[in-house]
Amino acid sequence: HSPPKQAGDKPSETGEVQHKEVCRWPCQCPPVPACTPGVSLVKDGCGCCKACAKQAGEPCNEADVCDPHKGLYCDYSEDEPRYETGVCAYLVAVGCELNGIYYANGQTFQPNQLYKCLCVSGTIGCTPVFTPRLAGSPCARVPGRKKPGQSICGLGQHKQLQSTNYRLMSAYRNLPLVLKKKCLIQATPWTPCSRTCGIGISSRVTNDNKKCQMKKEKRLCFIQPCLTNMLKKIKIPKGKTCQPTFQLPTAEKLVFSGCSTTQRYKLTFCGVCLDKRCCIPNKSKMISVQFECPNEGFFRWKMMWITSCVCQRICSAPGDIFSQLKLL
Repeated sequence: HSPPKQAGDKPSETGEVQHKEVCRWPCQCPPVPACTPGVSLVKDGCGCCKACAKQAGEPCNEADVCDPHKGLYCDYSEDEPRYETGVCAYLVAVGCELNGIYYANGQTFQPNQLYKCLCVSGTIGCTPVFTPRLAGSPCARVPGRKKPGQSICGLGQHKQLQSTNYRLMSAYRNLPLVLKKKCLIQATPWTPCSRTCGIGISSRVTNDNKKCQMKKEKRLCFIQPCLTNMLKKIKIPKGKTCQPTFQLPTAEKLVFSGCSTTQRYKLTFCGVCLDKRCCIPNKSKMISVQFECPNEGFFRWKMMWITSCVCQRICSAPGDIFSQLKLL
């Protein structure tokens, strides 16, 4: 057996490069660190201890791993011939699109003052700008005499107070978890329909598949027909300002990308209001719809089947994933 390799050894006479050992066994782990928001807590490359993953541009090695949830890998290309120390870099992948703006893979951006986001391989992940308060401390009084109605918290302390409430926002509400064939089913909420009238598309990320892998899932959605004359004919009950839902007089075929459904459907649509409120789906189920294309065969799509709608004053642009966020 050859003698153990020592740290800092030079190339041997045979030309072999001696590598510095960064892992030690048995494992001796420090206390589990508290990572900053957006940084993954992972097991180190030695398989021993929990550590905060290295981020883009930071040095990495066999033990200090790059953040796998952000599509990062350790690039050793600049450390020839040892390949011991690298730099965390993004894998070459597709970018992301949000509200008509394209972001490159690995690009960070801030779509509003509450969230900072990152594009990773076509998926957007966001973390709150305000970090949670670690210890509850009363607000210090503003210097000078307090006027009636004046807050006793400074601006920085207001931000800290806001930060403790971000988990109450809809984007952070825990969804019901289901165990299905040893897979803990998880899913994000469906995005709003991409169109306010006509057939659009909504999507979500879920691992409800045979391999239990997180994948993007799409479905068709049809909130309202685009015929304005038809919408004007909707009867609103006497004494009311809104009619939450309505149906067409007869069942009709749906048309999507030049193809029509093989069956006729009598869909439920979200209604209209006389005031400034808008009606959006409240309850729905999923159906499978088959389309027939002229001289091209058939294809199937999942589709949202609306069962009830609710009328509200918060009306957002379709596809705006931050529509429900607001300063607290």
